[in-house]
Amino acid sequence: MDLSQLQLFKDIYQTRSISRGASHNGVTQSAASQTVQELEKHLGTQLLDRSRRPLEILPAGRLFYEFARESLRRHQDFLVHLEELKGGLGGSVKVAAIYSVGISEMSRLEEEFYRRLPTAQLEVSYLRPEKVYQAVLDERVDLGLVSYPETTRDVIALPWREEPMVVVCAPEHPLAQRGHVLPEDLENMDFIGFDEDLPISRDIERFLREQGVRVRVVMQFDNIQSMKEALRLGHAVSILPAPMLREEVADGRLQTVSLDCPLVRPLGIIHRRKKTFLRAAQVFLDLLRDPAA
Repeated sequence: MDLSQLQLFKDIYQTRSISRGASHNGVTQSAASQTVQELEKHLGTQLLDRSRRPLEILPAGRLFYEFARESLRRHQDFLVHLEELKGGLGGSVKVAAIYSVGISEMSRLEEEFYRRLPTAQLEVSYLRPEKVYQAVLDERVDLGLVSYPETTRDVIALPWREEPMVVVCAPEHPLAQRGHVLPEDLENMDFIGFDEDLPISRDIERFLREQGVRVRVVMQFDNIQSMKEALRLGHAVSILPAPMLREEVADGRLQTVSLDCPLVRPLGIIHRRKKTFLRAAQVFLDLLRDPAA
């Protein structure tokens, strides 16, 4: 057996799906099924029950998964130490970020990253929060950037920064000329919110509930860009992270008003437990955690 087979089986185990495991490894479903059959023949035992949906992992499959995960981790450790012996300064780092970590923010980080490590490569993908966690869990990326980070059994969450939340509206809105607002000033106003399954939506709902404020949710979105467009065209208000609004406020397209009761959105960095970072990934992690940067 080789490392590619171990990686494929690990992904099948973690996704509970041969087709998704195949997709993560760039092979067809039939090729993935054949690989599993070859492993079972080599080991002399069945690893998966393919007749069940979702896929059922048999005891021998769980044992083989632990072996595959540990073998791949040791291989990663070997690459790290080999890179150190060679004195290499290159390598690559893969990052998954939620959409609201803006492109301008990532461009600034990318510029500083290449200043620190000119020969490296940085790959960034933008995903929904749950998919960022899954990409980290499946080790398809080195680091994830999420809001309201949570440590789990397999994922470690590190604090990154806190962003102040503000009331945002169109320049013509009655609240636009106010220097600040109390939560009760939002009572019964048309409100543009986030999709209910997002952590930021639950946090804003909690905040309004604790303040005894009711709003009329007229639209919900899963990304801030769509919310900003809707705010520009209507008479509703929203509560959004202030850094995500700098460009629109500077251009006069939207107006922000501070809240008398502070509300912040925490951002965090997540990575797989016992993750061994190659130099490029470690440099990018250090950059994120450097206050001066």
